[in-house]
Amino acid sequence: MVKLTTRMGEVEGLSVSVPDGEVQVFRGLRFAQPPVGDLRFRPPVAAEPWSGTYDATRFPNRSPQAPMSEILGPEEPGELNEDCLFLNVFTPAPAAGSGETPSRPVMVWIHGGAYVTGSANSYNGSIIAAQGDVVVVAINYRLGLLGFLDLSGHDPELVGSASNGIRDQILALEWVRDNISDFGGDPNNVTIFGESAGGGSVLGLMAAPAADGLYHKAIAHSPGGMNTPPLGLAGMLAPALGVDEAGLVDKLRSMTAEELVETHTAMGGLAGNGIDGTVVTRDPATAIAERAGAGVPLIAGTTHDEGTLFSAILGSDEPTMSFMGPLLAMNILDGADASSYVTGLKEQYPEDSPQVHFERIWVDLFRRLSIMCAEAATAAGPGGWLYRFDLPSTSYEGKMGATHASEIPFTFNGFVVDGADPLGFHDSDDPVVLELARNWSNTVLRFAHTGDPNGAGLPEWPRYDAASRSSLVLDAECRVESDLDAEHQRLWGDRS
Repeated sequence: MVKLTTRMGEVEGLSVSVPDGEVQVFRGLRFAQPPVGDLRFRPPVAAEPWSGTYDATRFPNRSPQAPMSEILGPEEPGELNEDCLFLNVFTPAPAAGSGETPSRPVMVWIHGGAYVTGSANSYNGSIIAAQGDVVVVAINYRLGLLGFLDLSGHDPELVGSASNGIRDQILALEWVRDNISDFGGDPNNVTIFGESAGGGSVLGLMAAPAADGLYHKAIAHSPGGMNTPPLGLAGMLAPALGVDEAGLVDKLRSMTAEELVETHTAMGGLAGNGIDGTVVTRDPATAIAERAGAGVPLIAGTTHDEGTLFSAILGSDEPTMSFMGPLLAMNILDGADASSYVTGLKEQYPEDSPQVHFERIWVDLFRRLSIMCAEAATAAGPGGWLYRFDLPSTSYEGKMGATHASEIPFTFNGFVVDGADPLGFHDSDDPVVLELARNWSNTVLRFAHTGDPNGAGLPEWPRYDAASRSSLVLDAECRVESDLDAEHQRLWGDRS
């Protein structure tokens, strides 16, 4: 056990050993008041200081959610509870409470899960904290209807509710600004990073004026699309719940969190980060261009075979894939008619089965946004770097390839500690895996320190621009390639 005196009060955490040293872990630090009762569907309210000693040795509550697919690993620790706005801190020992100067870069992780599942509790930041001498913070945010339901048309006090999950992330960043120096972190050197919904959240934060100045670098792994308005779920909820529009908010507030999850799941369980006009005010590429030199450096990228995870979750249900594919394609094109793109994709790959066609759409969903934002960041001045993770998985008989999320254990260098990679896509005894994990995590850490990813063991990585279109390919032999996406950019209408 370790105790630390902070401006919020005394806190007790854990001391753990990892390959590069000792790390202090503080789990379940409250950054917001419980978002329950009258605070449901409202902006989060900052937590107050506490008296006595705060127990930060246990995993905190997770936002209410439906069970995840077994493919995504074992059930996460932590209870499901609407009171879920907590964060976990990993800092190299000793922390700043011992009197040292707070100088370590801070890396704030935003978890994925399609905005409906997941939590901070699945991510072990202790390995890279010691490896790179950084403070890692993993945050929770409200999911599903609690975090992303647009009720702006039902109550003027609920304008912006479609982005309450993003508001939670902003409040967590404000907590970091105000408190992280007590844990050895530098509030003036903060990198936000996340994957899938977390990557989309990173880009959402870049398009949210209230977040400006709270972070200084950004990494978006397979960012989920956020170039469209929020989903119009409220219009479907009233008839589903047997109430009129005027009574919808009261009905939703009277329901338990479990009932909200059940209702949402029965409706398909979709949620997402969108341009609500209040919190997220424009698309991220536009935001990057508008901020110009006042913006931040950005790394963005995808995996080679993003879609194999989603087809595996669906159990190769081709009718569902055929229905979902065109809907996903509209998100690739910012909500525009995608029929020409879908037709062009089939013509480009005439041998594709419906499943492979579906998987290619998922690749493009994450890839186009990554390219647009990396290019915009370079044009704006701070710099944008694009990657593609190609190292195929050895699990599931190799059928998954380099699937969605498979690069995240490499980002956290999780293979060096047993149990640190819950996904299990790659073999932790494979020297190729271990080398790539070390080099890629060092690259991410170098970026957090300096704003430039070069010089940490990988080939020289040029910025992505419209002239060279250089991508770093992460594989058994890493390399830089130019113009990897030419044919698909034509399908998207981004090139003639």
